[in-house]
Amino acid sequence: MRKTFLTIFALLLLGSILPANGQPGYVPSEEIKASQQKFREYKPGIFIHWGIYSMLGQGEWVMHNQDLNYQEYPKLAEGFYPINFNAKEWVSSIKDAGAKYICITTRHHDGFSMFDTECSDYNIVDSTPYGKDIIAEIARECKEQGIALHFYYSTLDWGRLDYPRGRTGLGTGRPAQTDENTYFDFMKGQLRELLTKYGDIGCIWFDGHWDHDQDTVDYYWRYDQIYPLIHELQPGCLIGNNHHLNPIEGENIQIFERDIPGENTAGWHEGEVSALPLETCQTMNRSWGYRIKDQDYKSINQIIKYLVSTAGRDANLLLNVGPQPDGRIPATALERLSALGDWMEANGETIYGTRSTIIPPQSWGVVTHKDNKMWLHIFPEDLAKAKVGKTLYVPYHSDRKVKEVNTFGTKEKLSHKQYKEGIFITLPEIPSDCADFIIEINFR
Repeated sequence: MRKTFLTIFALLLLGSILPANGQPGYVPSEEIKASQQKFREYKPGIFIHWGIYSMLGQGEWVMHNQDLNYQEYPKLAEGFYPINFNAKEWVSSIKDAGAKYICITTRHHDGFSMFDTECSDYNIVDSTPYGKDIIAEIARECKEQGIALHFYYSTLDWGRLDYPRGRTGLGTGRPAQTDENTYFDFMKGQLRELLTKYGDIGCIWFDGHWDHDQDTVDYYWRYDQIYPLIHELQPGCLIGNNHHLNPIEGENIQIFERDIPGENTAGWHEGEVSALPLETCQTMNRSWGYRIKDQDYKSINQIIKYLVSTAGRDANLLLNVGPQPDGRIPATALERLSALGDWMEANGETIYGTRSTIIPPQSWGVVTHKDNKMWLHIFPEDLAKAKVGKTLYVPYHSDRKVKEVNTFGTKEKLSHKQYKEGIFITLPEIPSDCADFIIEINFR
């Protein structure tokens, strides 16, 4: 009896200290560590939000925002025929932008699957006159052009009767579910398909955890089942979750939505910036999915500054575009991708494969480094606000000796002095209209 009591007590104690929703004692495999290192070096990636919601031109949340009936909304699929979709053109434009990976929505919160799934007829092959698996076409083209492929997957569903209702999608008329086991079986079945039918997948990018963040009792998302399944199917596949929380056991990257790590301007990331590889996702205009009224695109200078700012915090930038219902990427988005590609072609050395661990972000910009080089990324607007003057102070405390300092690209040599306290550089004239003025420091 005493032995039984002690056993039960031990099990209860263990249960109280295990991480919620996680895998106790998770240790990343060597395959995951290799994938994490590769991920850190990517820097720019492109996010793609596309589904039948694009037909309404009101963004990816239209089903929730307009309280569209869960039985009527799926009828959109009957008219979805993206005649101008061309996977080769998509991937080529993204590659030319300097991006190293693509993350595409395989299933969003409306529940429609953009791939050929046997788990539901509500998918692009079985429910639309188009009848083609666009995920398969994207996967083939990514492999052909050497671009890594990541899959966005929604953990919530505004249409399925077996998804436990959270705080969103309550106006769709969907009745409360009675058995959630079938929903998780459905999710696991789809994840199995995504990781066995489309080649090597770099990351599964989950979204929707926050749907139950107001529950009185912590919702059990079954990550202790889902995460091991992913790593079983593809040992090198990273797991990210846009839950706006500190990383959960089993996750391999940390995601920041609309936020540069550590800034929390969106108010969704009050937790810590972890030691995991980091990723900021930001959209090119204001919407994720296609919104016909949203022409408020960020300028190329704004995009470059955002990219450099994330790189200066050791993070990747996942920059979103929302394709039109006909399958074309909007013209303005293509222009921004082309301009970004031009900038990356000229300055990519200061971004790709770099780290930002030597010097933290400064009032005037950020610092990246690799091997025996360090790059100072000066943002003219911030420099003016910081009132730096003609001499820039760089708080570099190291025994490494500076060999030379010059402007990146033009190689104009700059006067400098190195002391124990740091490096002092005489600044040249810096154009006020440039997005990022780069100074290169070479060490002996």
